[in-house]
Amino acid sequence: MRVWLTGPHWQTPPWFPAPRRVASRRAETARSIVYLTHLECPGCGREHDADVPQNLCDCGSPLLARYDLATVAGVLQPERFGLRPATLWRYRELLPVADPAHVTTLGEGWTPMLRAPTYGAWIGVDELLVKDEGLTPTGSFKARGAAVGVSRARELGIRRIAMPTNGNAGAAWATYAARAGLGAIIAMPVDAPSICRRECVAAGADLRLVDGLIGDAGRQIAALVGASAGTIFDAGTLREPYRLEGKKTMGYEIVEQLGWQVPDVIIYPTGGGVGLIGIHKALGELRELGWVEDSLPRLVAVQSTGCAPIVRAFAAGEDRADPWPDAHTVAFGITVPAPLGDQLILAALRASAGTAIAVDDAEILADLRDFAAREGLLLCPEGAACLTAARKLRAGGWIRSGERVVVLNTGAGVKYPDTVDVSDVPVLPR
Repeated sequence: MRVWLTGPHWQTPPWFPAPRRVASRRAETARSIVYLTHLECPGCGREHDADVPQNLCDCGSPLLARYDLATVAGVLQPERFGLRPATLWRYRELLPVADPAHVTTLGEGWTPMLRAPTYGAWIGVDELLVKDEGLTPTGSFKARGAAVGVSRARELGIRRIAMPTNGNAGAAWATYAARAGLGAIIAMPVDAPSICRRECVAAGADLRLVDGLIGDAGRQIAALVGASAGTIFDAGTLREPYRLEGKKTMGYEIVEQLGWQVPDVIIYPTGGGVGLIGIHKALGELRELGWVEDSLPRLVAVQSTGCAPIVRAFAAGEDRADPWPDAHTVAFGITVPAPLGDQLILAALRASAGTAIAVDDAEILADLRDFAAREGLLLCPEGAACLTAARKLRAGGWIRSGERVVVLNTGAGVKYPDTVDVSDVPVLPR
């Protein structure tokens, strides 16, 4: 088994990707071509123009970016990626930004995938791997979506974006907007991690704190965008199509780091669900390109018992998830009572023969501590929730002996210092 888990590719990422040509149905210029062809509505099937800013389809569904994959397969072999810079922009033919001048980057992507043999043996998963997204420029996987989303917004002439957030996405989009020279308005719950609001302020964003949950912040942003006469673009979760394109690169990286093999199971903490939808999209694209031929991984959506709309809908066999009342969990990033992408999440789980599972806060915090003590890596609570899910799914037999399991740690544990209680640590006299 070849597993590419560490090495120089991710240790010293360059500041900016090499100059490139990208592919399109538009007229080719001397500077670039783009393989992005159109945006597609997965709900009603309608095609939309990718060359102008787009939000939701008229039917209310998010839009998905589509590429000329047949042409990509004819001009590119996966072995070439290893010769490219160690950022997510190594997959440039499968990303929507045409002109390299608009690429906004801080070196995001190509995060390490770490073996967890001690904890894995303890829970009965001998091939347990952790994809550590905490090692991104803003400390969470949200940097991937922000990098591609902001770059494409800049290319399409958008000058000011607005979005609701549970914290990390707002921090990432504020940071990348600042680097791109765009204005950013960020609304987040007042209970979001304090570091995230500080990151937004440091990046010069217009931060609005809301006494409520992310849905309440979303209503504030919707009113603001609606009154802006088109001068503010709604960059909320799945309300524009390119955040998803940045996050799908986690799927590409997992497969490339495993030597162009796929794991048996991928476990993902699911709030808005863009990462899970993106990984599923990436795996489908890799299959269509002919770069993977194995059975695709079973996807697992992990939620908290305090906010589990996807788990409830999956168990009931529903295609839509009803809003979750009185949502609360220590894993604040997955406190999304009514995800816009519920249909896409549920479809990805069923298409991959996956499942959805809810875990409680006490178990999340216990597994966070156990993993740190056994493996030396402090996870974010959302990542720790995936460990709890892996332990329970293995104990119940859903994860079988010998299966290779990838857990996503979506953020740096140090951004959540209150998850580790140190109140009982003795203070020594001088």
